[in-house]
Amino acid sequence: MLLGLVKRIKMFKIYLILSSFLGAWCISAQEINPYITQNGAVNFVSNAPLEIIKASSDKLQGVIDPGNNTFAFRMEIRSFNGFNSSMQQDHFIENYMEGERFPTASFIGKIIEDVDLNVDGEYSIRAKGRLDLHGVTRERIIKSTVKVANGKIQVSSKFSVLLEEHDISVPKIVYQKIAEEIVVSIEAELTKQHK
Repeated sequence: MLLGLVKRIKMFKIYLILSSFLGAWCISAQEINPYITQNGAVNFVSNAPLEIIKASSDKLQGVIDPGNNTFAFRMEIRSFNGFNSSMQQDHFIENYMEGERFPTASFIGKIIEDVDLNVDGEYSIRAKGRLDLHGVTRERIIKSTVKVANGKIQVSSKFSVLLEEHDISVPKIVYQKIAEEIVVSIEAELTKQHK
């Protein structure tokens, strides 16, 4: 029962954060509209000495506010699939990521460069924000490529996550099958919302 309450409180916090971003957009100037996605792709690869593990999700949700170049992305840990077996998937979600305690991962922050995302073009940007994974929040700067065209933003990014930095422990019995550094890539298309 306590675990269920903690889960509801955590989900409510995420809802408040995303709502505050959406609320800020409503107050923004009329010509500034957010870009939103519900189905961005996240892939990760663990390249360990004895095994390569690949998994993906197409459930990345996100918003970008071009008025002040802020963003918020989140995803459900349980939405990952692939892996080398269903047992490996279960271990990832239940044992390593502790999906029951920490059901979501998020990255919330601001684009460092002074770019106008309402103008078509391709931009190399640095996204600075808080990466929350496995209940541990780290400040990160993640390089990304952003393409703006026809009322859509394409975001592409590739970065590494150190398990140790997010208190994700791997039992010694399988430490040569799971890499200490996981390579993550993101592809998302966000569509401009019209009021």
